[in-house]
Amino acid sequence: MMLLVLACPHPGPVVAADSGTAPGNVIFFGDSLTAGYRLDDPGLAFPGLIAEKIAAAQLPFNVVNAGLSGETTAAGARRVHWILQHRSVAVFVLALGGNDGLRGIPTAETERNLQSIIDAVRAKKPDARIVLAGMEAPPNMGPDFTAEFRAIFPRLAAANQLPLVPFLLEGVGGVPELNLADGIHPNIEGHRVVADHVWAVLEPVLRAAAGRS
Repeated sequence: MMLLVLACPHPGPVVAADSGTAPGNVIFFGDSLTAGYRLDDPGLAFPGLIAEKIAAAQLPFNVVNAGLSGETTAAGARRVHWILQHRSVAVFVLALGGNDGLRGIPTAETERNLQSIIDAVRAKKPDARIVLAGMEAPPNMGPDFTAEFRAIFPRLAAANQLPLVPFLLEGVGGVPELNLADGIHPNIEGHRVVADHVWAVLEPVLRAAAGRS
């Protein structure tokens, strides 16, 4: 599996492009958690680690890391159209929402934006399979907000019949030894844990997409 770096035509987003040898791409569409914030090698972020798992399983997919640090769901709803028009999509992993939670963006707005992204993928890539990754808001946002925020993801997954990673940072969030000094972003060991959680949901989706279920 060959990964190249391709910059979008506007400042900021950088994604990995496939070599063109596989029948489809697995797109990881997220924020700094996906992009590998402050890792010496962004390839060690969880999408890169999942690329290794895909190769080891001999599944015919390339990985595109379309993570962008600081991205909100509103910004993602705008950017997704550029991502979709430039490459094939076999599986689309939607991992946005963390920055909405940190900023206290109204949960109805976050849910509406995520639904807009799901709708865009289905409209432009109707054969693509979508996997949704859940997020949680920090506890300092208050119990009502955090409960409302947490409920967004299973509700969207049920309404759209999507496989769900219940919480992207399960077992990593709040664990000092698995995070950078900021206490928010996973370190290399944390990304390994994230990759394992995501792979548990993603692997059967990939096998089904490859006709190996």
